[in-house]
Amino acid sequence: MSTALLSVRGLRIGFGPGNRAVDGICLDVDRGEVVALVGESGSGKSVTARAILGLHADGATVEGSIRLDDTELLGVPDAELNRVRGTKAALIFQEPQNALNPVRRIGWQLREAIRAHRRISATAARAAAIDLLTQVEIPEPQRRVDYFPHQLSGGQKQRVAIALALASDPDLLIADEPTTALDVTVQAEILALLDRIRQRTGMGVLLITHNMGVVAQHADRVVVMRGGEIVETGDTHALFDTPEHPYTRSLLAAVPRLPEHGDPASAGFAPQMPVLLEFDAVELTYPARHGRPAFRAIESVSLAVGRGEVLGLVGESGSGKTTLGRIAIGLEPVTGGRVLVDGHDLAAISPRQQRALRRDMAVVQQDPATSLDPRLTVAASIREPLDVHRVGSAAGRRQRVLELLDAVRLPGALAGRFPHQLSGGQRQRVALARALALRPRLLIADEPTSALDVSVQADVLALFIEIQRDFGFACLFISHDLAVVHQVADRVAVLRSGSVIEVGPVDAVFTAPSHPHTRALVDAVPVPHPSHLSILPAQRPPVTV
Repeated sequence: MSTALLSVRGLRIGFGPGNRAVDGICLDVDRGEVVALVGESGSGKSVTARAILGLHADGATVEGSIRLDDTELLGVPDAELNRVRGTKAALIFQEPQNALNPVRRIGWQLREAIRAHRRISATAARAAAIDLLTQVEIPEPQRRVDYFPHQLSGGQKQRVAIALALASDPDLLIADEPTTALDVTVQAEILALLDRIRQRTGMGVLLITHNMGVVAQHADRVVVMRGGEIVETGDTHALFDTPEHPYTRSLLAAVPRLPEHGDPASAGFAPQMPVLLEFDAVELTYPARHGRPAFRAIESVSLAVGRGEVLGLVGESGSGKTTLGRIAIGLEPVTGGRVLVDGHDLAAISPRQQRALRRDMAVVQQDPATSLDPRLTVAASIREPLDVHRVGSAAGRRQRVLELLDAVRLPGALAGRFPHQLSGGQRQRVALARALALRPRLLIADEPTSALDVSVQADVLALFIEIQRDFGFACLFISHDLAVVHQVADRVAVLRSGSVIEVGPVDAVFTAPSHPHTRALVDAVPVPHPSHLSILPAQRPPVTV
């Protein structure tokens, strides 16, 4: 018998003839061990994780063996699996907003999870819920146990999702992209929390992620998947130092990196007049309503974006990054200061002039799956801005669509497909082509690559840099990934609580930040190599089981 906590052998998962998502993989997770499962979208990572708990899709065929503590899980009745789920093994989903019930208080959801596996009174269950919130380090747990999910920050919601998974002290924790949507400082806090819980309880962790920096700093072993197969597995240090498979080497090479401290800083881009976009002492206050006090979202922000410049906006959730992007294109009216586009005050010009200016602006959203109309083909989505503004003839618009597809390196054969028939990287390229349809002078890119795998992200970023150089548009590039911003931006502005605390060339800001909060952001970025760990896996405190 295997001594591993989790032992997967010869696992095959199919979805109909000729559609095999997982093809004969084998992997182990020991008690107290963190095993990272990495690979691009469609490699079979999440399908494998869900199959461990019997959560595979209806109609899927699953073969092989999945043993948890030497108990076979594959093929057992649902009633027996239900006794395993939550007690022996638990799953943390990628997006806590979807995992939490929006109309139920946090305490109710925790009590239900606790009472599903234990006979316990309502009073005792509430006390246990507060204790769980304390374990995951939610501030003021006695008060926040009665909050609804929308009253918590993204990091706090993820902590609640972890508390739900820990409600019955599982032996195995499966974490499926648990920090992808989080800011770098919150990500560091969540991962450090998981490390502390693992060390305290001795649970094994199967960590699914595309962030190789997270893998380097938190995993003991790495399993690399591609096309439903395992192409390489090994100790984290060995795999990062001497990757054997070409695909593993390509994954590591695709990881964006911040400059090392002490690297020479380049002069960067200094915007020259005329400035295309200017925030002049901009303020935005949301009025008091429904018993809530007024809220100052943006406070006296002054920034300029020169023609052809890429200005990165970084900061934690709630810092005002996306709000500034919305202000730039007139979707949020300011309550103080001015927003100037090409010298025109957006608040002082007529609606017709505003529409003319907006024709020169475009937006690329974080998730193209939601920003693209699922009922429109690729060609129709790209052509829509041309149709709305009646640009050229019908034949000219069709030709323009083909030119744009070529510009974003997509074959014309995709023009007749719908968004759901494309990969994530292809959808993001379509969104970029659509944004470029009217040849904008200003592009607002709001987290355009955060949902992409590292290799796909590298391709999209390289394409963005090339297109920005060719088209010459100015860009406000919003991201919580500092390494991505360093790769694409000329200058960077750091926001905190609605204020700009630092601005300058990317190399200068990231190698020698002048503000303590900027330093904290830079220090929180996971370095994609385990040698940068302050506590190496071999030096971790012994696990108490």
